[in-house]
Amino acid sequence: MHDNKNYNLYERLLYAIKGGHSRSVKAKKNILYSLLIKLISIAISLLLVPITIKYVNPTDYGIWLTVSSIVAWVSFFDIGLSNGMRNKFTEAIAKKDFDSAKAYVSTTYVALIAIFSFLWVIFIIFNKYLDWNKILNLKDNISPDISILVIIVFSYFCLQFVLRIVNTVLIANQQPAKSSFIDMLGQLLSLLIIFILTKTTQGSLINLGIGLTVAPIIILLIANVILFKTEYRKYTPSFKYAKVKYLKDIFNLSMKFFIIQIAALIQYQTANYIIARNFGMNEVTAYNITYKYFNVITMGFVIILTPFWSAATDAYSKGDFEWIKNAVKRYEKALLVFMLIGVIMLFVSNFAYDLWIGKDVVSIPLEMSLWCLIYSISISFGSIYVNLLNGIGAIRIQYYLSIITPILFIVLCRIFITYFHLGVYCMFLAAVIANLNGIIVAPIQFRKIFKQGKGGIWRA
Repeated sequence: MHDNKNYNLYERLLYAIKGGHSRSVKAKKNILYSLLIKLISIAISLLLVPITIKYVNPTDYGIWLTVSSIVAWVSFFDIGLSNGMRNKFTEAIAKKDFDSAKAYVSTTYVALIAIFSFLWVIFIIFNKYLDWNKILNLKDNISPDISILVIIVFSYFCLQFVLRIVNTVLIANQQPAKSSFIDMLGQLLSLLIIFILTKTTQGSLINLGIGLTVAPIIILLIANVILFKTEYRKYTPSFKYAKVKYLKDIFNLSMKFFIIQIAALIQYQTANYIIARNFGMNEVTAYNITYKYFNVITMGFVIILTPFWSAATDAYSKGDFEWIKNAVKRYEKALLVFMLIGVIMLFVSNFAYDLWIGKDVVSIPLEMSLWCLIYSISISFGSIYVNLLNGIGAIRIQYYLSIITPILFIVLCRIFITYFHLGVYCMFLAAVIANLNGIIVAPIQFRKIFKQGKGGIWRA
């Protein structure tokens, strides 16, 4: 009888994974594999922070984070091509138009190579005229190697934006677990390199920059070679398949994604710079430790949400609206579990910080942890609807709001710091208030389209 109960439990678990629509089965398998991979990635990420701080110091680590955030602005020159290609590639696969799918991949590779090669040359020419100590509001000559560090980080961003197209292809084909595996290997190699550096060299920002940027590039190069010679051979990028008509097709959608990407960079990537200018580099480190701790919630939710974008594209192109509505309900219920986990994490946060980073390394007040938790939950909630709308290409409203929200974010930060004299936690408070689209507008848009059958601006 006991064995029969176990067998029945096994059958139920098997059906939970393999039962339902083929689209749902593929998504559930990827969620399961992604969960295992992301758990390893989270562990690596958590280990990397104290090892990195120990290798340099909290101030230098803050410099690294700030430089990375500033240089990350180069990503907006992607002009949304990756996301535009993702939707077009998924649509082509759904229609079994494999030649067009290859053309979209090839055109995106060629376009991004041209864009980022040009940017890299321009940056190298002008970088020697920039005083990074003044830009970062550092004491004179506190770090004479910053200019070299910036070149390393800038080169990394340019390379990875081209090479990560393979990750976009995997996600577009509803295989996010493989994309996560590639990222995890890059993290693992970075951790190994930094650990070796701690045993063989003195703390150095240059060594740190090389260790954290070279490893992911090596893994991405290997992934591109292997995948485009095996499973994705028929989509291998080729110059002869790169054509202007496909670029125009991608560009029509990508320009909206482009503006949205700029908004996201302004709204979130400027946080480190604002903190550095107003509170100091140690507070940049404290802010990022808090963010990384509660980002476990967001990362966990993203694991189960990642297949949704491309699955929604597939379902929408086939008119399967009922599947989309049921999927949204499941994600809304799943978020409640993550909220509970977040509350538990908040109660044990001080103990967790001490265990993770070490006692008296950084000071993190409770209000910073609380607002970071609220921010993480609000982002996770909004991402359900934003991913769906991105998947079906209904992004015009998000596009319009993205022009407003980064300005609102910066203005709120200015008001909170200058007039209310709030601490670093006001970065999270401002981000929550500025997230108008995710918290309010996107859920309304979902209901207008799928429950009320509205068209017009709602579907645009």
